[in-house]
Amino acid sequence: MTPQAAARTPYHQGSRTVQDKVGVRDLADHVGRSIGQGIRPVAAAFLELQPLLVLGGADPAGAVWASVLTGEAGFVRATGPRQISVAAAPRAGDPLAAALTREDTPVGTLALDPRTRRRMRLNGRARPTPRGLAIAADQVFSNCPKYLQKRELHEGRRPEEPGEPRRGTRLTDEQRAFVAAADTFFLATVHAHGADASHRGGNPGFVRVPSPYALEWDDFPGNAMFLSLGNLAEDPRAGLLFLDWRTGTTLQLTGTARTLHAADGSRTVRFELTEAVETPHASPWRWSEPEFSPANPGNGD
Repeated sequence: MTPQAAARTPYHQGSRTVQDKVGVRDLADHVGRSIGQGIRPVAAAFLELQPLLVLGGADPAGAVWASVLTGEAGFVRATGPRQISVAAAPRAGDPLAAALTREDTPVGTLALDPRTRRRMRLNGRARPTPRGLAIAADQVFSNCPKYLQKRELHEGRRPEEPGEPRRGTRLTDEQRAFVAAADTFFLATVHAHGADASHRGGNPGFVRVPSPYALEWDDFPGNAMFLSLGNLAEDPRAGLLFLDWRTGTTLQLTGTARTLHAADGSRTVRFELTEAVETPHASPWRWSEPEFSPANPGNGD
């Protein structure tokens, strides 16, 4: 399948395999009609209000990572019916920095607004620009607000500058505690013709850390497209991003992930760590404590 054909087809075989296993192919076909290549005016207006953008892709060695880019509202904007401009790029020390100095780099992006529980995804090809990045869209679509925790953005940037990234091949006790207390993380995956960035959320404790080298979480019911799990079914490389919404510190993890399907229909994703990068104060923004989503398991719906 050519990249052009992949762009016209919402699902590749990995997603189809998971949809069929779960029994939601018809629903996925219905939901998949929302996937397009164009950026509608309402989506363009949404992008211009966002102070952060999650980016997923592979580094030059092939490891998959998720990163966060930040700026004042308007730093992400549509510059055409199928292109966005981002007035930011991963800083030196970010695992994706080197990859995004190249032309035609496959990326997945996620614009998420905790203030309104809205999110949209744009997957495509990135190239460097004098101000940051330009991304040509292959897929554009919105997601439902399920499992999004509501947060308010405090005024003003934090005074601290980003710290030096700290790398390791195992999670420290502090990092394990941070992950176990998280209510949100971001997941980057890849497939033969592109990349994807998605959101995972739940009440604190929904991510389990059984060892310094492994994480796991239950896969909650979503939109039935199974883009992320479909990617993992074909290529197990994955990147996770945890953000401390109060301090701006990020924890980026790369490794491999696989989905375990139980007899009762439930699913668990197990992630095996290859490398971790912790960057103090990577984001300048300060967010409020969360108002947990009513869709989170245990909260009622």
